Amino acid sequence: AASAQFQLTVPVAVVFAPGSVPGDLPRPLPFRDVQEMEISVNLRTSITSHYEMVYRSTTAQEEAALDVATAREADAALHPLQDAALGSLTMYVVPETSSLLPEGISVYVGKHRSALVRAGGGLAALRTRLQQLAQVMSFTASSITAALSDRVPDSRLGPDARRHLKSSLGYEITFSLLNPDPKSHAVNWDIEDAVNRYVQPVLDKLSLLANFSVDSQILYYAVLGVTPRFDKESSSFLLSAHSLPHVINPVEARLGSSAASLYPVLNFLLYVPERSHSPLYIQDKDGAPVSTNAFHSPRWGGIMVYNVEAPTSPQASLPLHVDVDMVRVMEVFLAQLRLLFGLSREELPPEFLLESPGNEGLADWELDRLLWAHTMENIATVSTTLTSLAQLLDKIGNIVIKDDVASEVYQAVASAQSAMAKLATGHLHSAFQASKEAVTSSERAFFDPSLLHLLYFPDDQKFAIYIPLFLPMAVPILLSLAKIVREARQRKKEPTKMD
Repeated sequence: AASAQFQLTVPVAVVFAPGSVPGDLPRPLPFRDVQEMEISVNLRTSITSHYEMVYRSTTAQEEAALDVATAREADAALHPLQDAALGSLTMYVVPETSSLLPEGISVYVGKHRSALVRAGGGLAALRTRLQQLAQVMSFTASSITAALSDRVPDSRLGPDARRHLKSSLGYEITFSLLNPDPKSHAVNWDIEDAVNRYVQPVLDKLSLLANFSVDSQILYYAVLGVTPRFDKESSSFLLSAHSLPHVINPVEARLGSSAASLYPVLNFLLYVPERSHSPLYIQDKDGAPVSTNAFHSPRWGGIMVYNVEAPTSPQASLPLHVDVDMVRVMEVFLAQLRLLFGLSREELPPEFLLESPGNEGLADWELDRLLWAHTMENIATVSTTLTSLAQLLDKIGNIVIKDDVASEVYQAVASAQSAMAKLATGHLHSAFQASKEAVTSSERAFFDPSLLHLLYFPDDQKFAIYIPLFLPMAVPILLSLAKIVREARQRKKEPTKMD
């Protein structure tokens, strides 16, 4: 793909509370400072990230907001006072002796786009901590290389790089309840209420990223493709880690076609084992039981096994009525959803404390992390699509490119350039929107119907069509020509008669 030089700019406000200003500041507050980081992806793609730091003192309102008992209360009180622009960060430096941060914690990351940092050491130590924090809350070298994974050699990618979903304009989420033994179990799940309460708040937050559609289904007599092993000690059935990949294919055949979908489909399956295989537990690679009794498959979805309590009396009438505990199930599915979107939190030093995002499922800065990564991925996708289109059109000499295809290509290039310019000025939201428009235009150009039929029209096919039309007419013409040539030669040979 074409070479690209990206510049990513993150606006960061560093706000000093009274008593937290380091003694070795180079000049009086407020002042600006830029920290740079180079991320090498491959020979053709280079990324420079600029952290534009603005150092200043707290305002009276911010001081009042910091005058509370806990970091969580401070985070809530400071939220209305911050720059709400996507991708911007605010870091409040509190005195070393502050009781806002728990013992042993020097950095607290809130639910929004801000963090509390304990002062300590000089400016150099603070800068290092701030840069580490800015990377956690925006992008790291690994999150960017994962976003550009198609351009990066496998040896450079982390284990999670290919786990999460590719950037898309939309996603379809399907929740399926698999009941292989309806004669024994009448399973009831209130999926609509569970989706409204637990999934919808997360999707509302992610709606900036893409369009989501959610549906659910109950499948009867759908069995796993693997027979579980009976374990005498625990008198239960076990599915080992190495057999889990074989579980998905047979089940997928019953899920309904995802081939008809324009967008990636995420499958979340709740499996109630049949009575003859109950209870059923999943084991990890070391043979230990998996606490959630669930597993996920990268870029596909997840499966959770839900065991039914055996009836207390053997005379209990079948089918048993089962009400699924949706809170337990949704906890697992939401954790899997976070993994599939690459929202799993990276390993952090012990002095970092990250606030749980609560009911919304992801913090504002986590949404920004997704937007940074998806914007980069979209620009790379557009570059690859247009390069492929150019190579294709080069190979087909007689192709006619209609004006609307050409204008889509120009639009895609202009939008991609605009996205890169916006990234360089630190406008994440408009950069992401421009990158989405670029993807839409490039795909419209690539899949334009006017180009499609010419792709399957090679020269030998033309001969096959035209020869039957021209051959019947050509035969008498060729024979006549041959006869004329013969007669002309004959005439030359005959000597002219002399009287």
